[in-house]
Amino acid sequence: MTSYTDKGEKPVRGKFVKFHHLTFWVGNAKQAASFYCDKMGFEPLAYKGLETGSREVVSHVIRQDKIMFVFESPLNPGNEEMGHHLMKHGDGVKDIAFQVEDCDFLIKTAKERGAIIVKEPWVEQDSHGRVKYAVVQTYGDTTHTLIEYLSPYKGLFLPGYKEPLFRDPLLAKLPPGGLSFIDHVVGNQPDDEMVPVSDWYQKCLMFHRFWSIDDKQIHTQFSSLRSIVVTNYEETIKMPINEPAPGKRISQIQEYVDYNGGPGVQHIALNTSDIIEAVSLLSLIIVKITDFTDFSLICARPPDKSPTCKSSVNLLQKQIKRLPASQRGGSLDWVAPCGTSVPTPSTRSSCQDRHILSLSSISLHPYMYIQCMKVKNIYLNHSEEQHWTF
Repeated sequence: MTSYTDKGEKPVRGKFVKFHHLTFWVGNAKQAASFYCDKMGFEPLAYKGLETGSREVVSHVIRQDKIMFVFESPLNPGNEEMGHHLMKHGDGVKDIAFQVEDCDFLIKTAKERGAIIVKEPWVEQDSHGRVKYAVVQTYGDTTHTLIEYLSPYKGLFLPGYKEPLFRDPLLAKLPPGGLSFIDHVVGNQPDDEMVPVSDWYQKCLMFHRFWSIDDKQIHTQFSSLRSIVVTNYEETIKMPINEPAPGKRISQIQEYVDYNGGPGVQHIALNTSDIIEAVSLLSLIIVKITDFTDFSLICARPPDKSPTCKSSVNLLQKQIKRLPASQRGGSLDWVAPCGTSVPTPSTRSSCQDRHILSLSSISLHPYMYIQCMKVKNIYLNHSEEQHWTF
């Protein structure tokens, strides 16, 4: 693993503040939103559709702490843009939105440096405040929406959104998900596209390299990957960019690209302050809790001088082992972040039948970040799960 200390160019004006929300284009927005509420501890936040004056697209917004997902579907036949996207990619992430300061300057700079601006800055407002937006094209059919609050916004979500039409009374009886915020969003690329994409972020959005790994570090007997993580100047937004590397069999990165019909968002990591508690709670409601089949590897990761950590591992083992075999599978891994004895665990769950998207929960030391071994363990288990495609 290579870490980078040079933060590169600091924007003269403006900045990228944080992830704002992710937008999914799906076949049935209501059902998709309901799934994440029922299975992952989210709650309905806002709605936009026929009842609010939106005649073409319906949007269901859900939230868990600082995490916001928007699920959108076309309302009428003939929506070629969304229809083609769904036919090509299936349900998946269309847009990664960032909260920014000085949207005009950031878009002007990106445009001057060669970025494709899908939509120039515009302003929307309602009785709760004013918000400026702009949309820029990134890898594949994925976009970034830049969102700037022109005044303190007091609405539920953004202008044009209203209260959800229905709140399932059963959600109040479910345990909380224990997830806090979006930690990172992974974009998978075809071979030889990782460096150009990461260079695009550095050039057009003034991000910098955070760390990188290659196929000598992340590989199995049959396949491997390379990855560069880019981040904004304040390092509050992290975007791993992956590409396949040659192996005896097809890399799971290439498998994603094949199933997705090109590059796109393959993995979303959601931070939790207590992964033991989060997994314990989610195991009561989630469709599939991920599991690492070799518990000895988990126990080997935490330092010997961490009895609390080991007891937590034992508790987590018991929680997972109590699940039916059909609800187990996938990956669970522990990493001791550099310079600290605090371990970093992660669990992952596949979200749909088509092999193009997974979510993970990750628990990080407040001052340390994801390490190479975490990526390796997730990759190993992705490959193990998908061996039938080799």
